[in-house]
Amino acid sequence: MAFSQETGEAWSIMEDVLLCECWIQISHDPISGNEMKFSQMWKKILHEFVERSGSTRTESALSSRWKLLNKELGKWRDALTKAMNNHASGENLSDEIVQAQMFYGAIGLGKKSFTHTQCWEVVKHCKRFSIIPTAPTVVLNETPLHDSQASDLPMESPMSEDLPIQKEPRPMGRKAAKAKRGVNSTSNTSKFLEEIARQSALRIEIDKKVQEDDRAMAIEFDKEREYVRKEREYRRKENEERKDRETMAMDTSHMSPKTKQYWKLERKAIMRRKLFRDDGPSNTDWLNDENP
Repeated sequence: MAFSQETGEAWSIMEDVLLCECWIQISHDPISGNEMKFSQMWKKILHEFVERSGSTRTESALSSRWKLLNKELGKWRDALTKAMNNHASGENLSDEIVQAQMFYGAIGLGKKSFTHTQCWEVVKHCKRFSIIPTAPTVVLNETPLHDSQASDLPMESPMSEDLPIQKEPRPMGRKAAKAKRGVNSTSNTSKFLEEIARQSALRIEIDKKVQEDDRAMAIEFDKEREYVRKEREYRRKENEERKDRETMAMDTSHMSPKTKQYWKLERKAIMRRKLFRDDGPSNTDWLNDENP
């Protein structure tokens, strides 16, 4: 069930049907329909929709929902057109609908079927969604019952004895013709199903390849991030060691007593940190006992 992007409310079947009815009523108005601007049309559609349903949906919500319905109804029109052009004698309307659903599913790679049948009943007679068959007219039987050349000759004409008797091919019976059409229809159905299966298998292979590539990229990214982290840690330790060496080697003979005291404490902190790191806190007690 579809949801409105603004209100978050689901669109019901009755709302979809009412939206189609309002669109037909306003856009196909014989007086002002052709001269109406796009913005004015949707304002009138909104007014009619709210007046008939009491809904609080906005103009943009109706326009967005119609874009979706218009796309789905257009696909269904194309599917029905293909099914009508592929229609064989002896098939009923249900067979035609099944074929149309197959065409519709093939367009969407077999992921869904058409469900807006109530909306289609509303819009199917308007010009945008009208179905124009393109298949040639089916002629049931063009074979004449009698030979026109022989029938035009006089009954007692001597030429009638010289003309060879041409036997007309025996017309195919209804059962045989229907069975043949059934075989063709089954063959077409099998081809459609095979194409859908092939497309689905191809899509699965593509998705699998994408997932493998994403997984490989994620592994490489983790390796790169770990390398950067270790490199930063190494540089931090190098800078720390360099500063410690400079502090321990600093000449404080020319400094004031307070400055000397400061660098003395700094050196003790470096020694305490190094001893703690190497042998644990037990070896740092003598630093605490020593007078600064």
